[in-house]
Amino acid sequence: MRTVTGPTDRVVVVGAGLGGLSAALRLAGAGREVTVLEREQVPGGRAGVLADSGYAFDTGPTVLTMPDLIADALDCVGERLEDWLELSPVDPLYRAFFPDGSTLDVLADTGAMAEEVRRVCGPDEAAGYERYVAFVSRLYRYEMQDFIDRNIDSPLDLLTPNLARLAGVGAFRRLAPKVASYLKDPRTQRVLSFQSMYAGLSPYDALAIYAVIAYMDSVAGVYFPKGGMHAVPRALAGAAEKHGVHFRYGETVTRVLVEHGRAVGVETADGERIAADVVVLNPDLPVAYRDLLPPAATPRRVKQLRYSPSCFLLLAGSSATYSKTAHHNIHFGKAWRSVFDDLLDRRQLMTDPALLVTNPTRSDPSLAPAGKQSYYVLAPTPNLDADIDWDVVGPRYRDELVARLEASGYVGFGAAIEVEHVTTPADWQRRGLERGAPFASAHSFFQTGPFRPSNLAPHVEGVVFTGSGTQPGVGVPMVLLSGRLAAERVLGPDRAYRSRAIA
Repeated sequence: MRTVTGPTDRVVVVGAGLGGLSAALRLAGAGREVTVLEREQVPGGRAGVLADSGYAFDTGPTVLTMPDLIADALDCVGERLEDWLELSPVDPLYRAFFPDGSTLDVLADTGAMAEEVRRVCGPDEAAGYERYVAFVSRLYRYEMQDFIDRNIDSPLDLLTPNLARLAGVGAFRRLAPKVASYLKDPRTQRVLSFQSMYAGLSPYDALAIYAVIAYMDSVAGVYFPKGGMHAVPRALAGAAEKHGVHFRYGETVTRVLVEHGRAVGVETADGERIAADVVVLNPDLPVAYRDLLPPAATPRRVKQLRYSPSCFLLLAGSSATYSKTAHHNIHFGKAWRSVFDDLLDRRQLMTDPALLVTNPTRSDPSLAPAGKQSYYVLAPTPNLDADIDWDVVGPRYRDELVARLEASGYVGFGAAIEVEHVTTPADWQRRGLERGAPFASAHSFFQTGPFRPSNLAPHVEGVVFTGSGTQPGVGVPMVLLSGRLAAERVLGPDRAYRSRAIA
């Protein structure tokens, strides 16, 4: 495995997102002098928080899976997860609503979920679900150690016994047909394949290896932290600071200082130069290359990346409560395959949108004033490769989504809104996300594993990347792992800490 050469005693981490915090904890645990520079006044990056009129809104991810990865990061400085976070399982993980009026609860207990599938779809479908769970569980075992939780420098690194095992179970077939080989009901097919959207792919184009996201999302369990998702970066930052990491908030880094092909520090917006042996970059990878490194440092592959779809986000503080909803709710339209055609091929707004509605106050009422509710409404959209003027389209699309919600059973949703904030793809880009794509570059075959941009800058020694734009990829678990992989590039695999939390 390639690592940073030369001294690595002083490390500057640019950005206090989940990847940067994960890396900072590991580097501090190994005795490095670590400084984190964050342009915002709080940690979190995409996992930010917005406070307004007594409401606290998470502005980024709302689904937390695999909390052992948080425990692993804290364990490397001798801290326990339960001393920093109060996590509660979300039950059901999701409630899926279908256009025929039926609903299906997605449950972490596979026995209970099989019974739910039997109730809604019949005994044959329940048996198919149990076989599918066995399949995705094998995928997880085969993929995690050799292909996800590992620094990969070359396609030759993939030549392990688990590669043959993956081929043997059909992991390199297309996802949708593979799911359909187990599940015949369109409702279960949708619930257990929509996760490919997180990777920027249609289930009709994605390889079946991406069913591992369904394992993380729908089999391993979903949790919610007291205080909202932003409690996770607050906990990681608090533990890091306790163990000597120096945080400087409100500091914008404008460039990495490079001498003789090696990073020697960073420069901030006020002209201060901060020396470092290693610079860990947590901003969106293509943006970090373009804005912080010399032009010649950007690999051609980075310039040619294709990006995932974006999303339109409505955060609403409301006086309305809806008894039939759960914490996480997915509302599917009548269309399915055409949803992906709209987003990925035609690059237009969904003609029959599928929506995620999260109601975090159902799990933690303290996130809103007494008796009030908060709603997080997400609709996938094309990224900024599409010719959409969001300054014009945004207000109209907001009204269309509210109307769609009201038609889906959220009676009086619009009139009950007391506070609201909208984020469009143009806003995501203004926040530093290339093409306005919060899910980063798509996980197509040639943008995954050894073909995804490396976490080592090839033309500047001492620069390491973390976050969703590099290996292993998108999603909270992957980003936490990216911090561990970044630390291993600095420390070497034999000296980097790995707790027993991840077996």
